[in-house]
This record gives sequence, structure tokens and C-alpha cells, in this order.
Amino acid sequence: MSDLVVIGFENTQKAEEVLWRLRALKRQNLIDLYDAVVVVRDEEGEIHLKQSINLAHYDASAGLLSGGLLGTFVGMLFLNPAAGFLIGTMVGAGAGALSGALSDYGIPDDFITSLGETIPPNSSALFILARKVDPEKVLAELSDVKGKVLRTTLSPDQERRFREVLAGSTAAAKA
Repeated sequence: MSDLVVIGFENTQKAEEVLWRLRALKRQNLIDLYDAVVVVRDEEGEIHLKQSINLAHYDASAGLLSGGLLGTFVGMLFLNPAAGFLIGTMVGAGAGALSGALSDYGIPDDFITSLGETIPPNSSALFILARKVDPEKVLAELSDVKGKVLRTTLSPDQERRFREVLAGSTAAAKA
């Protein structure tokens, strides 16, 4: 089961900084991030989403490979594998990019946008969907982060400890 946590920050750069720290923790196998999105609300109140996974790029790459292989196979049937490879690669990459642009992965975009509208201008929020977490080590690593929990699917006890850590209570990080 995945847990959703949304943390709000008082400036526009902090959410991105915390995401980079979480990626480092992911490399240490302390957290398994399924999806993460940074939301920035600028001075004018406009909302900007920064997806951690670029599906258009990912699916275009997959389409490029599968289209190239399929095109080569079809080209071999018509005795022109090079033309089949080129045509299959172009069609596969285009179809993959379109598929990635139209698909939604992880946290629904409409939920992100609606909650992003509640943060004040000139601030940011980090949406995290994690499958597996070592809570003791992750909380210890984030004990210096100051933010506000906006939404979560954690248990009440886990949420309380997380809120305490983000509020700056060093006793909660060690508990």
C-alpha cells in the first residue's frame, strides 16, 4: 500500500530541495518513491507543477524501441528492413510520446491542482506517494526541514510524529 503525504513550505524552492533529499534517500533504499510532484505558486498566484516522472519522454523512448523492432520485422517481410526500422521508429516514438502526454501516473493531477490552489502565493508544496519507507531514518534525515503537513494518508500516530518533526521538535525525530 502507498502512503500519500503533502507538505507545504513558505518559499518556492524548499519543496524542490526536499525532493532532492528524498531522491538521495531512495538511492539508500530508505524510501520507495512511487510518485512525487512539486507545486509552486508564484507571486501572481499561478500554479506550476513539476512532475518527477516525465511520462512523455519515458513512453517516447519505449515507443522508439518497440516501434523500431516492429518496423524492422515488418520491413523484413517486404525486403526493406532499413525503411521499416525508420518508419517504425518514428511512428513508435510519436505514439509513445502521445500516450505519455495523455496518461496520468501516480497522484491525480486534478487533486494536485485543487490542493495547490490552497497554498499561499510565493510558496510551494511537495506531494509524495511512497510505497515503502523506513520511517525512523527518513524522519531523522528530514528533522531540519520546516514545513506544514497539508494532507496525508498516514496512520494518526505516524502523522503526529511527522508533524512534530516538521514543526522542529527534535525529541520526535529521536523517538
